[in-house]
Amino acid sequence: MQVSATLLDKYNIPVPRYTSYPTVPYWNDTIVVEQWQNLFIKRFDECNQQEGISLYIHLPFCEKLCTFCGCNKKITTNHGVELEYITHLLQEWSNYRSKMNSKPIIKELHIGGGTPTFFSPENLNRIINTILADSIIPESHEFSFEGHPNNTTYEHLETLYQLGFNRVSFGVQDSNIEVQEVINRIQPHENVVRVVEWARTIGYESINLDLVYGLPLQNLSRMEKTIQNALSIKPDRIAFYSYAHVPWTSKAQRLFDESDLPDSATKMQLYQLGTKMFTENGYTDIGMDHFALPNDLMVKASKKGNLHRNFMGYTVQQTGMLLGLGVSSISDIYYGFAQNKKSIHEYYEEVSKGHLAVTKGYFLTTEDQAMRQYILDIACRGVTKFNPTDYTPLKKYSFPVLSDLEKDGFIIWDDKGLTVTTLGKHFIRNICRAFDIKLLSAETQKQTFSKAV
Repeated sequence: MQVSATLLDKYNIPVPRYTSYPTVPYWNDTIVVEQWQNLFIKRFDECNQQEGISLYIHLPFCEKLCTFCGCNKKITTNHGVELEYITHLLQEWSNYRSKMNSKPIIKELHIGGGTPTFFSPENLNRIINTILADSIIPESHEFSFEGHPNNTTYEHLETLYQLGFNRVSFGVQDSNIEVQEVINRIQPHENVVRVVEWARTIGYESINLDLVYGLPLQNLSRMEKTIQNALSIKPDRIAFYSYAHVPWTSKAQRLFDESDLPDSATKMQLYQLGTKMFTENGYTDIGMDHFALPNDLMVKASKKGNLHRNFMGYTVQQTGMLLGLGVSSISDIYYGFAQNKKSIHEYYEEVSKGHLAVTKGYFLTTEDQAMRQYILDIACRGVTKFNPTDYTPLKKYSFPVLSDLEKDGFIIWDDKGLTVTTLGKHFIRNICRAFDIKLLSAETQKQTFSKAV
């Protein structure tokens, strides 16, 4: 489906990716740690036995700087940093574990970065074994990690598989040397093929490839080559991310010549090319840039209406809380969000004292919880129903935006709820924005988020 230039210009505005609501820029710069601790204990007691918990572990180290990356990372070739980080990470786990009244039931675990495979297989084994030693792992669980094709070894894959990991995601981004050079990530396609074959041989149930559209020097022919290379591997899932150009927060992105970035019309063509090629090759469009083969659990969850979204992206696990460990990690305990210290030195300092390392966050009001659910419904299911008790903020902020979205063909709606159209799937973030009361009510909207297209 072709999208007009008029719509592209109208909706190519800064919009959050909605891995949380309220979004991080609207959180408080400081958080009452005692209140966070008490709510954590309350939420853990509420959900652990029934729903279990999710765990995210952030490993920040990378040997090289990928200039497009907006993640919290530390560039070093000194692998001696691994042991010190592991000591503090496990101390943080111990600090939280002491506040749990029963063994945690870990249904979902994800290791992200940085580059998790910067760490040796032995050190990854130490981290996970220590955490799992006093935890319960249900038969139905999803453990995953992000692997760099250039440094992921067979031993990495085998070690984590033996620990219960069943899903792996490899960052490809782009297959063309011209683009790889400008983003400082030289990665031959042969390396990707090799690690995927290893993962399949070992027995991983689900393999994901991350691709990015909108990078400097990308065009339709180069994007087509990247997608063809990815399709030749036949991964179970493909994440087709929009490049977020936010040089005001990611200084490395200032190295790009902005004239090399695709304009909004070209970027939409790149997205539509990808959508067309993926769907023609049997992949289901999950939404928010995610595609999966029909037999994948994510597709099955989407069809049943059981898909969920959190800071780790889309997930098939419906847990009651997400605990983030490591520098800059974010936790979601339903009643509130909290982010750890972003500086490794400050993180080490707090953890060593036996403190929780949270530094900023937000405690949700009843209205916040309602708006978050509408956003989750749209992002995960493409439909939502309105609760009459929410009509006051909906009528003031959301309904005027929804009327405009309907005129442009993105949704069908009335005062009972809405359904996203096929055209609207291209603009899910814009539709979610209709329920972002924090953003809509702000007198001034700073340049905080990347553009929708």
